[in-house]
Amino acid sequence: MSVTAKQIVLASRPGGAVSAENFRLEEVTLRAPAEGEVVVRVTALSLDPYMRGRMDAAKSYAAPVEVDAVMEGGTVGEVIESNAPGLEVGDKVFGMTGWTTHSVQKAKLLRKLPDGIPETTALGVLGMPGFTGWYGLTAIGQPKEGETLVVAAATGPVGSMVGQYAKHKGLHVVGIAGGEKKCAHAKEVFGFDECLDHRTFADAKNAREQIAAACPDGIDIYFENVGGTVLEGVLPNLNVFGRMPICGMVAWYDGAASAERYDLPKLWRTLLVQRAVAHGFIISDHWDKFPAFLEEVAPLVANGTIKYTEDVAEGLENAPETFMSMLKGGNFGKQVVKIG
Repeated sequence: MSVTAKQIVLASRPGGAVSAENFRLEEVTLRAPAEGEVVVRVTALSLDPYMRGRMDAAKSYAAPVEVDAVMEGGTVGEVIESNAPGLEVGDKVFGMTGWTTHSVQKAKLLRKLPDGIPETTALGVLGMPGFTGWYGLTAIGQPKEGETLVVAAATGPVGSMVGQYAKHKGLHVVGIAGGEKKCAHAKEVFGFDECLDHRTFADAKNAREQIAAACPDGIDIYFENVGGTVLEGVLPNLNVFGRMPICGMVAWYDGAASAERYDLPKLWRTLLVQRAVAHGFIISDHWDKFPAFLEEVAPLVANGTIKYTEDVAEGLENAPETFMSMLKGGNFGKQVVKIG
């Protein structure tokens, strides 16, 4: 069959904050699938902060998206044509098709989705974000019952997994989120013990004071996915032998920088004096642990122990605007774009 796909490509690299001019919507006619390939009709696209880094040409842990190439991203969809054993028309799959409505993919690069759970969970709570939270907390954070954990972006797919799993393991959990509504959601839906609104942090000193009040026993684990003023407020409250899994710095992704940074000598001294561990990780290095993650966490999602929230936008053409909003904290939960 002849399939026409709409796709969003990187039109230009951002000079600072991402703008609409950095994207372009195109239409292409797909080739027929070769042996071992299938055609996927995309039903939902995941938008994630890491995509901002892919738009730059700077050296990083992964190659950047080339100008005029399709924006990178994970999706779920349905096989509509198959030339590969093991995948049939109608099968639901996850793959890295990018920002597109249809895609020709090698079957070996796709993961068939199980029946009985919403397919968008493969983009969030049971996908890369949830796995990132679970792995960083368990492997690097090494949580122990009775300890105190702080996590920012508390209602996002990574932060909500970190906080809920920590509560499941008996920790005192303090979230940090943007706005009263998100903070209430973190406590009432996700079960956090406390949640601070980072929009009320007047400066790094005020952040430190608010965080200290919420963590009277200090902080044993800080799951770092934000940076900025939140990090500056956390570090002085870190306990001896504290652990910091580092998976992101979204506050600094879009050209923004803290006006009052926690300077390098002070950071280094904090890590030394507190005998703390700051451990950066990239989740793509650890896919061998993904089956163990699903085995443990999927039942917790199924029985309601771990809950999830999705923020759903409609239409591929709205992905750029939705992405820019997400980078500024405009999403409420896992950001998904439904593609009809």
